[in-house]
Parts: sequence; structure tokens; C-alpha cells
Amino acid sequence: MKIKSFYIILLLCFCIHPVFSQEEDKNEDEELKMVIEEVAVKKKKNKKLRPYEPLAPARAAFYSAILPGLGQAYTGKYWKIPIVYGALGAGVYFYLDNNRTYNELRDFYKGRLAGVPDDPNNRLSDFSNDQLIDFQRRFRKDQELSLLITVGLYVLNIIDANVTAHLQQFNVSKDLSFQPKLNFNEFSAKPSYGMSLNYSF
Repeated sequence: MKIKSFYIILLLCFCIHPVFSQEEDKNEDEELKMVIEEVAVKKKKNKKLRPYEPLAPARAAFYSAILPGLGQAYTGKYWKIPIVYGALGAGVYFYLDNNRTYNELRDFYKGRLAGVPDDPNNRLSDFSNDQLIDFQRRFRKDQELSLLITVGLYVLNIIDANVTAHLQQFNVSKDLSFQPKLNFNEFSAKPSYGMSLNYSF
């Protein structure tokens, strides 16, 4: 009787062992698949990141200084190029318009001082000398202001290209994100507050 029970136990051990070994093999296969997937995800993240170029911001600023909008093209922000040219074009337009009006007022005022009779068809003949002087001052100030704004927009174009190229070098992957988590105390079921810093390589 003891021998029969010994053989039965021995037979059960031999039958159960392959079942457990198959489960372990499945677990190892699943772990291997998970590791392969993690490596694939890390490779995709590394492909998205550009290598660090310390001269990229200076190069982008130099390109924008040479030709406005070229630094934005260098950084890949093509949608900013029409904005740059629109802003600079508006500044140049207002400068030229104020300059033309100022020169017209000045020439008419000089002609009046030189004794040239006023043309009745000219719209400036209705104004007095004091009004013409005030108009000249106003348009001269507007001309200088539009020139200053145009130069400021040109410098802003250079700064934008530099900052954009500089910020493209930063790693903004999910590994650096902040994810708040609320833990509950197992015994009192009250929330426990704290902070932890996790960094995955």
C-alpha cells in the first residue's frame, strides 16, 4: 500500500512539473516581449530627439540677420516667415508713406516762403503756415517712429530665430513630466500627501 501511494505521488510530481514549467516559460516569454517593446519605444524616442548643436542658436540668429525669415526657415518654423515679412513690410510702408507726406508738406512750405503763388487746386493751399509747420512736425515724428518700429521688428525677428533654435534643443519627453498621484493610507483610508522624484533613463 505504501509503495502504491509512493508511485502515485511520484507520478503526480512528474505530471505537475511540466505544467508549472510551461507557465514559467509563458511568463518568461511575456517578460521578454515587454522588454523588447520598451527598447523599441526608447529607440523611437531617441530618433525624435535631435543631437545637441551648441552653435544652432547663433547660426539661426545670423541667418535671420542676413535675410529676415531665413532663421525661421532654418529652425523649421515656416509658418512664421509670412508674419516676419508682413510686419517688416508694414513698417517700411508706413515709413515711406510718412516720408512722402513730410516731403510734400516741406516742399509746399518752402515754395510759399520763396514767394511761389499757391495753386488753388492743391489741397495744401487751404492751410496756414503754422498749420503746415505742425503737420511737418507730426509727419516727421511718425516717420521716425515707424523707422524705429521697423528696426525693432527686425531685431525681434533675430531674437525669435535664436530663441526657437535654442528651445528646440531641450528634451520635452514624457520621462520629464510631472504626474501627481494620491495615495490612501491602508489603515485609516485617509489620503497621505508627499512628493517623489522619479527619473527613468
